[in-house]
Amino acid sequence: MRKLFAGIVVIAACLIPAASASAITNGTNDGNGHPEVGMMLSQQVHSDGTWTRCTGTLISSNVFLTAAHCEIPGVTQVKVTFDSAYVAPGTTYTGTWHADPAYSGAQSDPHDIAVIVLDSSPGIAPAQLPAAGSNSNLPKKQQFTSVGYGTAAAVNGPGGHTFPIDDVRHVAVGTLNSITKSWLRISQNSSHGDGGTCYGDSGGPNFLGAGSSETRIVAATTITGDTSCGSTNVDYRLDTPSARSFLSGYVAVP
Repeated sequence: MRKLFAGIVVIAACLIPAASASAITNGTNDGNGHPEVGMMLSQQVHSDGTWTRCTGTLISSNVFLTAAHCEIPGVTQVKVTFDSAYVAPGTTYTGTWHADPAYSGAQSDPHDIAVIVLDSSPGIAPAQLPAAGSNSNLPKKQQFTSVGYGTAAAVNGPGGHTFPIDDVRHVAVGTLNSITKSWLRISQNSSHGDGGTCYGDSGGPNFLGAGSSETRIVAATTITGDTSCGSTNVDYRLDTPSARSFLSGYVAVP
């Protein structure tokens, strides 16, 4: 689940109970806006027998893109739903987990990327991948549309901070902060009019553009950020040689 800082697996962050929340910080319900964006499920602690693990995107008829740190140890068969508001049992698709074997969590290139090859196609038009190197020279004010099933910002209660999740797909728009060899850093600072991602959004897409300029190109996948989900959304670039090398084993890359 997201906000796992690169290289650190915070198991406690995965044990977040379902609750009513306006997930995706400073965003709105997505409805049918991004039907290709889904949620990876695992059998665990929700009262309905499931929990949210991560978000992801359909990038071919049956290949679902997500983050390597979403792996469930010892589990290779997982379920994915594309329901915009998931209520068990919902509509789910079973698939096989494949993570980049080079995943290490290194800041320079974490290889934090994985796919789930679904046993059957959900019949949804897939998103697109970026061309090689296409994120390298984005304009300073480039906007991105972030989509995910995760929580809103931290809620401070009697027991400390909690991060409630409602299993609903949400959407927000953020603005580019900086570009590195492996990362896009996107502002989600609400005081600047930006929104972004939080726990449960890991592996989810950051589409290039926003509003009338939004594309279906997944520039980068959500990986990490600040612990209170109020400042920066840090995302793994999909236009890099390492990301493209891994993905080419499962889909055609542009």
